[in-house]
Amino acid sequence: MNEKVIKVLEFDKIIEKLKDRASSRPGKELAESLVPSVDFDEVKQLQKETTDAVICILRKGSPPLGGIHDIMPFIRRAEAGGMLNPGELLKIADVLRVSRKLKGYITQDKIELEEANTIYLLCDGLKTNRTLEDRLNQSIESEEELSDYASPELASIRKSIRRMQDTIKDKLNSIIRSAQNRKYMQDAVVTLRGDRYVVPVKAEYRSQIPGLVHDVSQSGATIFIEPMAVVEANNEIRQLKIREEREVERILMELTGEVCNIADLLTENVRLLSRIDFAFAKARLSLDMNGVEPVLNTERRIVIKKGRHPLIDPAVVVPVDISLGDEFSTMVITGPNTGGKTVTLKTTGLFVLMTQAGLHIPAAENSEMCVFRNVFADIGDEQSIEQSLSTFSSHMTNIVGILREIDEDSLVLFDELGAGTDPTEGAALATAILDRLTKRGIRTMATTHYSELKLYAMTTPNVRNACCEFDVETLRPTYRLLVGIPGKSNAFAISKRLGLDEDIIEEARNFLTGEDIQFEEVLSDIEKNRIETEKEREQAAKAKMEIERLKEAAIEEKQKTESEKENIIKKAREEARRILADAKREAEEMMERLKELEKAYQERKLDNEMMELRQSMRKKINELDERITGAVLPRKGYAKPPENLKPGDAVTIINLNQRGTVLETPDKDGNVLIQAGIMKIKMHITQLRLVDEQQEVMDSIQSRRVSGVKLGNVGLELDIRGQNIEEARVRIDKYIDDAVIAGLHEVSIIHGKGTGVLRKGVNEFLKSHPHVKSFRLGKYGEGETGVTVVQLKE
Repeated sequence: MNEKVIKVLEFDKIIEKLKDRASSRPGKELAESLVPSVDFDEVKQLQKETTDAVICILRKGSPPLGGIHDIMPFIRRAEAGGMLNPGELLKIADVLRVSRKLKGYITQDKIELEEANTIYLLCDGLKTNRTLEDRLNQSIESEEELSDYASPELASIRKSIRRMQDTIKDKLNSIIRSAQNRKYMQDAVVTLRGDRYVVPVKAEYRSQIPGLVHDVSQSGATIFIEPMAVVEANNEIRQLKIREEREVERILMELTGEVCNIADLLTENVRLLSRIDFAFAKARLSLDMNGVEPVLNTERRIVIKKGRHPLIDPAVVVPVDISLGDEFSTMVITGPNTGGKTVTLKTTGLFVLMTQAGLHIPAAENSEMCVFRNVFADIGDEQSIEQSLSTFSSHMTNIVGILREIDEDSLVLFDELGAGTDPTEGAALATAILDRLTKRGIRTMATTHYSELKLYAMTTPNVRNACCEFDVETLRPTYRLLVGIPGKSNAFAISKRLGLDEDIIEEARNFLTGEDIQFEEVLSDIEKNRIETEKEREQAAKAKMEIERLKEAAIEEKQKTESEKENIIKKAREEARRILADAKREAEEMMERLKELEKAYQERKLDNEMMELRQSMRKKINELDERITGAVLPRKGYAKPPENLKPGDAVTIINLNQRGTVLETPDKDGNVLIQAGIMKIKMHITQLRLVDEQQEVMDSIQSRRVSGVKLGNVGLELDIRGQNIEEARVRIDKYIDDAVIAGLHEVSIIHGKGTGVLRKGVNEFLKSHPHVKSFRLGKYGEGETGVTVVQLKE
């Protein structure tokens, strides 16, 4: 890519952001050398590498990258026979440590990465040498010094040196603290001069302390003397220091040799670690920008969804939708200055460079990018004082170079094409340039203020207008890119809002040609229609959201009601069963006791007790009656009440499934006194059904007939096809009775599809049948509408 274009589109600033996110110098060097690729497969692999690194961070957290160093100069010196110092050996230990930790990173937390994951492959390729790593860490104290644990010999030598130093200090302290020598001392301290332990003596008492003079203070008042008593001990320390230096050198050469033995391993590790650090730098940049991997295509198509320029503050940047290369190859962008036209150009060009460099782009998912062989941009003020070129000349020089080098796989970006010269000629030149590029199918984006280019874009195939929206009311751009709509000139409207005299504006309108006025009116109509359409779309979206909200609330309320209804019914049934069970138990106890009393009565022994028991039984029955009526039976039911009830009528109490006889006509509230066995109960007429005694006789006969049915002969299906409704009802009634006696819970009635008359008659009959719990049409595989599946009561 052209260096000038990389600078103009500010790709170099993206590189700086990338370098800041690298953890090591090798990683930063890879970031600094990053350039966009023009190979489709390579771009695809680079994008996958970034995506895989993002996946690693999201699944496993930040990787342990501390300790990556450029140790290649150390390795080369070791291979050449040189000796490495402790600091260099520590850096090699760091490289071995980070290699080991990264291998553990890809398998930690039991979250496995796919074997095709690029980071997994890079980390898996790292080699470790825990033995040398531990040896280096144990042997080296700091970047300047070896540890006592580097070798037993070194530890012994240093122990001897410390013992001799303590002996010397004790002797010197005894000298300077003695009463005889105290007056000779400048200070009561032991100090060092040239690795020799000395005492500070006043100059006038030099002869009082026999020994070797090693130094004199700047004023000459203090002489640093090594007393003769410690000369031999200092000499011995010196010998030990020489032995220590030789041992340190031997250890360093030994460690350097071990490093040389694994030079190939370290070289490969450094290469892999650099790539890993670089990949994670790209991932961090993607996460910080909220970037995505663009979908790559080979059709030279750009589709940016909600694209945000990565160098603009995320809090103020306005996302733009940009499309190029699908329905049109050339886009002409118009609009006021500072409205976002140049930012749109730079965003498009920068996204192309970032994509081809393997970086994610800050846009919405499913944004599409392609791979261009070259990107050309003529953006900004190109005035050159050194070359004595005007703005127009400088721009045109740049454009001439672009037209000479472009091909069909290029992206061209023009900012204010044709500006800087006579508007008529500039517009003509701009139109001719765009026409040449459009005919070749080269992907082109150009910004302009020329109305001629707006008209050209409206009338030329494969060219599309676009504009940066401007709010005349607030005199501020919205930075939204509207594709398919030419930008309207807002000079008059803006001038009026700023306070320019209305007469001047009207006079200016008179200077416009009829074509200019007509064109501006067309643009005004388009803008007005667009605004109205957007308002209607927003209102429709709000209405849709409100409808969805109400729908969800209604569904939720319905589910809540159904749940409450089921709970209430369940509790009522449980309470009814309990009350009826208690009543049955108490009634049975009373009947047993009554039998006993009857027997005693026959023996004429317990007349009084029998009377009391009967009264007690009546009281209990009345209490049970009230409890059953209050807890189980509703005050009013939902059945159709019988008409013209009179004493002596036989009725059925629906909820108790008990037969009784009417004792009194219904009162004004619809309550009737019923004799049910030995109990008298007041019931509401809606809980009663008249008994047809003639029908009961028929039912009794039918019941005796049914009792002879053999259970094994009742099938799961009844076929009534070809019969009329009356015949079918008789057969269905008998079949259902047989099925209930046989203990069947679900049966099927085959009536066929036909005209639907027979099916309708069957359904009507089933609705009122006392043994039918529910019914439905057959499902797929059951016969569908040709079969009715009946659920029988237990």
